[in-house]
Amino acid sequence: MTPFEVKDCALLARMSGLPPAFNLRELRERVAACSENVLFHHYCETTLRATFDNPDYRNDFAVWSKLYLGDRVLAERLGILDPYSFPSLGELRAATLEVIDVRLGELTMIPWARPGDEFFFMEATTVIFSAGIRIAHSSDLADAIRKMTNGSVYFHFLEARRRPPFGKDDFTSWLLENEDGGRNRLYIEALASIDFYFHSLADLRKELATLLSGLEEAK
Repeated sequence: MTPFEVKDCALLARMSGLPPAFNLRELRERVAACSENVLFHHYCETTLRATFDNPDYRNDFAVWSKLYLGDRVLAERLGILDPYSFPSLGELRAATLEVIDVRLGELTMIPWARPGDEFFFMEATTVIFSAGIRIAHSSDLADAIRKMTNGSVYFHFLEARRRPPFGKDDFTSWLLENEDGGRNRLYIEALASIDFYFHSLADLRKELATLLSGLEEAK
């Protein structure tokens, strides 16, 4: 098999230049106008930030709606949007706006955040570098994942889904490229079975390693 070169990554976050949102209507206006990089940051890169650890909601819009607007209904609706299930970020934006528009139509008063709790729109540059790890065989995948950093797990299993081929993690793409007589089929099926979006990166690494190790033990 062609060796798998493990990468690691880190975020360099910065302000997007958009004004902050103090209420739900302003949030709607900013989401409609923001760049796709901003949308990607608040939906997908949240898990990579060391300060983000909310077990109920995996995106910043849902967390802000619950904690600072006090709108649990909106938070639940935004929280179930899986950014990796949309073919494009444009479609994710449209779905987000639809959720907000429906909620605005239900409310008699627009919810506001207190001063200091407004929503700041951020974006980030991803810095990618070698982790110094090479995986030679599919049977080595479980042990290698167990030793990976959160940045490597994010880059190869989550962020990869927004790169061509759309919807596939890097491990699956590698296994498919090196498929020979179906020997990697069980690994590919195991990776596809993981409901990954609501996992923290630490939990995701553990589940990946445990699931793949189980395949080795079953041989």
